[in-house]
Amino acid sequence: MAIRITRDGDDGIEELTVGNEIIGRISEEPIYVTKPNLPPLEKLYPSLVAIWNRKILTNGGPFHQEFEMKLAEFLRVKHVNLFANATLALIVGLEALRISGEVITTPYSFVATTHALQWNGITPVFCDIDPQTMNIDADKIEALITPRTTAIMPVHVYGHPCETKKIQSIADRYGLKVIYDAAHAFGVTMNDRNLLLEGDMSILSFHGTKLFTTFEGGAIVTKDSTLKKRIDFLKNFGFADEVTVVGPGINGKMNELQAAVGLLGLEIVGDEIVKRRSIAQTYRSCLDLVKGIATFEPPGDVSYNYSYFPILVDEEEFGVSRDEVYERLKECNVFARRYFYPLISNMPTYRGLPSASKENLPIANEIASRVLCLPIYGELELRDVRLICDCIRNIAAGRP
Repeated sequence: MAIRITRDGDDGIEELTVGNEIIGRISEEPIYVTKPNLPPLEKLYPSLVAIWNRKILTNGGPFHQEFEMKLAEFLRVKHVNLFANATLALIVGLEALRISGEVITTPYSFVATTHALQWNGITPVFCDIDPQTMNIDADKIEALITPRTTAIMPVHVYGHPCETKKIQSIADRYGLKVIYDAAHAFGVTMNDRNLLLEGDMSILSFHGTKLFTTFEGGAIVTKDSTLKKRIDFLKNFGFADEVTVVGPGINGKMNELQAAVGLLGLEIVGDEIVKRRSIAQTYRSCLDLVKGIATFEPPGDVSYNYSYFPILVDEEEFGVSRDEVYERLKECNVFARRYFYPLISNMPTYRGLPSASKENLPIANEIASRVLCLPIYGELELRDVRLICDCIRNIAAGRP
């Protein structure tokens, strides 16, 4: 029987045909899990000219000051501290709050979450996750608190809000700080209140893979002007003035180019979210009836940012493991990602911790073995979304 690959019109999609039956579609160009949402290059030129003319590159220059102010206004928050990247923001935030001892956190995140604790000499204590939101399970936090516990550091995974009220109630009862890793949560609101206002501080990431990017970059959101001032000192080597160092600071400053890109990014991020919402709706309509594939939809009181599109693969129902789906999608020129696999707690650096045992984290281990994040970004065409769904259905049907 003849097997051939033919081009489907001019849309960059090729069809795999056996005999007279089209059994698969392959993207001519690679489809990656994300693409950075960048402003038009011509809009950046005037900012580059201004930077070259001023010769001010860093140390809180004009674009930095403007971006910090406009970002706070955009997010409807009181105080923002800009950083060169989110990992530095996490490290400095923990130092600014004088966190020590043990911090209860999630193993289901990017490894920088836990690295920031280690850089501050803090012992991470891993708590299992909720199977629906994949966030830290608030009902399991209290049992992990010891006399050495000083804070809780949850993650709004994929931008899905944590159980903030329950977490804050536990923190208040035991006198603990709450630091949210909100790397995925740019612009997310609950009941029209910005998610970044929860806890003692929230940390944002503006990495190139994020919904909103400054190439690299990050920020701390706080509600306390005194804390903001301390963070500003610490991210600039600890200098309070030219001759006074008030703490063991670090160089975490955002430069003028990053800030200029951020200012322009604020103009386009709303459109990006609208496009991603349409992509997510298309994925759900195509995949919700596929046996063994679970998708997620945010609750009605959440204005979501669609920063990721995770699915869970049930090997028994779907007939193929998550890892095989991951590999087979590559044959369609589709590059999904297993966010988050392996668990932080299973990495050599952390697996020796008592809280890292698989017995302590059954849900997190199960989810990590089943999750797959499909491509989602504003430039992704809906025909490519349908192609990805076709590939998944063909995998389930046992087709090439």
